[in-house]
Amino acid sequence: MSKVTVLINQKGGVGKSTATVNLAAVRAHQLTDDHSPDRFSPVAAVSIDPQGSAMWWATQVDELPFHLVQAHDDPLEWLQQLNNLPGIAEVFVDTPGWFDLDPDGAGDGLGDGRSADVMRTVLDVTDEALVPMHTAPLCFDPTARTIAKLLEPRNVPYRVFINDWDPRDGDHWLNETKNFVRGRGWPLIDTVIRHYKIHTNASNEGVVVTQYKKSGSAANAAQDFYDLANELTAMEARA
Repeated sequence: MSKVTVLINQKGGVGKSTATVNLAAVRAHQLTDDHSPDRFSPVAAVSIDPQGSAMWWATQVDELPFHLVQAHDDPLEWLQQLNNLPGIAEVFVDTPGWFDLDPDGAGDGLGDGRSADVMRTVLDVTDEALVPMHTAPLCFDPTARTIAKLLEPRNVPYRVFINDWDPRDGDHWLNETKNFVRGRGWPLIDTVIRHYKIHTNASNEGVVVTQYKKSGSAANAAQDFYDLANELTAMEARA
């Protein structure tokens, strides 16, 4: 069986594509003994975002360490098999940057149409959702709606993590965001992904986090995603 992890938040611009690609790269590195580029990777990243941000990024990378599939137009029958892909241990799914929540009033969090059917299909086979959020008040309500309307009604296990926090901004909104999450009883990942320009520029430069330089700020930026992946797998081992 393949473990399916979905990166999701109704709020656009919170770094879902970046987190999807970099977590897939880290886990591929951790799960593969021989890191040569011609070895079959046990990790896949699947994008159901019609904008295809993850796919565009992947086309810039010379040696992508995981499989990447743009699947928003693929048959629903294929998406139903995301948790049973031959040779794939882990799947990370990038979702659209914005979607209507319950526009038809049906009460299941999604309306009619292709995008809604794709999202339902993926959530039905999801083992865990990761909800990235910024340390900004504008992110609070969309995050709450995503959890209340899409994840909790379906009993999808989820964890929230803080993404793209700039330490130069100080700790005030970081602490406010943590208090907001904990005050609602949401599981919060300890690892905070800090803001680094290298994350912003990586897609244009054609690299993923495992290919960053091994020293200086690049190494620190990469370490955040390794710490995030390690925390996720450690919590799973204790469960």
